[in-house]
Amino acid sequence: MLGDQTLEEGDFYLSPEGYKVFTEQYHRKRGYCCQSGCRHCPYGFDKTK
Repeated sequence: MLGDQTLEEGDFYLSPEGYKVFTEQYHRKRGYCCQSGCRHCPYGFDKTK
């Protein structure tokens, strides 16, 4: 993922179910699409297609 970079404020939030949801900010810092259908993917990947 980000190697030795740590998560910063704004990189994620917790869903009502308690899951960590990564934000667009995090994905852009990571620099690539993982093709997992992430909710905030800035790269346009759509897992439902």
